[in-house]
Formats: sequence, structure tokens, C-alpha cells
Amino acid sequence: MKIGVTLPLAEYPRRQPGYDEIRALALQAEAAGFDSLWVFDHLLFREPGQPSEGIWESWTTLSALAEATSRAELGTLVLCTAFRNPAVLAKMAVTLDAVSNGRLILGLGAGWHRPEFDAFGIPFDRRVSRFEEALRVISTLLREGTLDFEGEHHTVRGGELRPRGVRAGGPPILVGGFRRRMLRLAAEHADLWNGCWYGEPSSLGDTLDRVARACAEAGRDPASLGVTLGVNVVPGAPGTRPPGPALSGSPAEIAKGFAGYLALGVGHLVCNLNPHHAQAQRDLAEALSLYRAEYEPIRERGV
Repeated sequence: MKIGVTLPLAEYPRRQPGYDEIRALALQAEAAGFDSLWVFDHLLFREPGQPSEGIWESWTTLSALAEATSRAELGTLVLCTAFRNPAVLAKMAVTLDAVSNGRLILGLGAGWHRPEFDAFGIPFDRRVSRFEEALRVISTLLREGTLDFEGEHHTVRGGELRPRGVRAGGPPILVGGFRRRMLRLAAEHADLWNGCWYGEPSSLGDTLDRVARACAEAGRDPASLGVTLGVNVVPGAPGTRPPGPALSGSPAEIAKGFAGYLALGVGHLVCNLNPHHAQAQRDLAEALSLYRAEYEPIRERGV
């Protein structure tokens, strides 16, 4: 099972990290052996009666990290297709995949936070219908290289990706979403599915069964859709249990939680630290090392 970590782009708690700090955390995570680095795609956060919370634009940041890093996969969790023209986004994806030497995981979603849509003049209505068309445009261009498409929300005439990039078929496409329609779209078009945010493995409930049913309804072998999960992680003293879903406690306790997800058949775990600073990441890296030393060899031996 791969294990990655999200990077802090937003003002949390009320402190905006600069790029130098984000880059340093990315390099520390890569050196510690994390398999992947992830960024969130938002324009701002705004809750009623609260001041706005800022966030750096994800694709610009990820492009810089593609040059700064050399090994870890780079993912978006998830890129809101409403924020960018889908055909241009396919072009952006093959370009960043080339810059990173084939390390991009293209996570896509419909978006959910209406205030940022309104603040930047982006339509919020019929989000999933718009997403479905965008996903068709992006996946076809990445996998086939050409497209003519006439939809209700998007039109592409003579679309062509040149150059095609460093991987045949482009980077893997990940679709994030829980509801029936989004699960169907993941089963029909994606290489990977993502759900978040969980805590202990028991918090999954029947989620993986729902993903398997969506695949069956689409006529797809569930084993062919990679399962990725976002998990809130709070390193701390043994027995630490904060409010809300979170995998927490000592590095040994967190490592045991990782093993629980491995046993459930999860292929890629994405850890979200809040707050995320260098020491918290080092504590998480200790849990990663313990997990790999104590649990992955057992799985490899088939025990």
C-alpha cells in the first residue's frame, strides 16, 4: 500500500504558509520515504459570519514542486474541473506529467464550496452534469489524443494533444466522490477512486462495498479500479483521540491503523495533517517506518 501526505496551502490556523515552507515540507516528506505528495484545489474558503480563509492556487504550486522533487508521485485531491476549461486542463496535465517525468496523479472532482464559485464568477448549478462532460473531454483527450465533442456545457472541435506526453494514455485519472452518480462516473472513466476524510479503519463502514457495486453496475471488475482514501492523522501521545474522524496516537498506534487499511485492500492512503508542520510530519514519518517494518513484510509473505 502506498502512503502519501497532503501539503498545506491554506491559512490554517490563520497562518498562510509561504512557498519556501511548502517546498521544504515536500522535500522532507520525499526524503522520509512517502510515496506521494498531494495538494487541495480551492480558491478561498468563506463561512457565514467568518473572515475568508486564503489558499494558494494548486496547479501553480504543484508545477513548482514537480521541479523541486524527483521521486514522489504528485497528486491533486481533487482538482475542480469547473475552475478550468477541460480541454486546456488535459493539455496542462500532459505537460506537468512530462515536467515531473511521469509522476502526476490527476485527481478530478466537481467541487462543493459554493462561496468560492460565487466569488470567482464560476457557475455552481448542475455541477455533476458539468463534471460528467468535463471528465469525458479530459479522459478522451488524454487516452486517445483527439476529440470532437458537442455537449450542453462544453464543446471541443478538432481537439488534439500534441505532444502526447511521457506516458501512453496520459497520467492516471482519479475521481473523488461518495454519491451514487459520482461513483458511477468513477467506475466508468477513472483509473482510481478516492474517498475522504476518514479516521480509524472502522470509520469506512460500507464504503468499499458501495464502490464495488458501482463497478459491477458499470460492468467493470472492481479490482481494476484502484482505491485511494484520505485519512485525517493526528500524531500525539498514546491514546490521543481528538474529536471527529482521525487516526491518532503514538507512531505505533498510527502504524497499526495503516495496517488496518492495508488489510481492507486499500491501495493508496493519503494522510492529512492539521496543523501541518515539520515536527508533525516527522512523527508521521516515524509511523510510516514502523508500518513498513512491522506490517508490509507480513503482507508480502502472505501471512
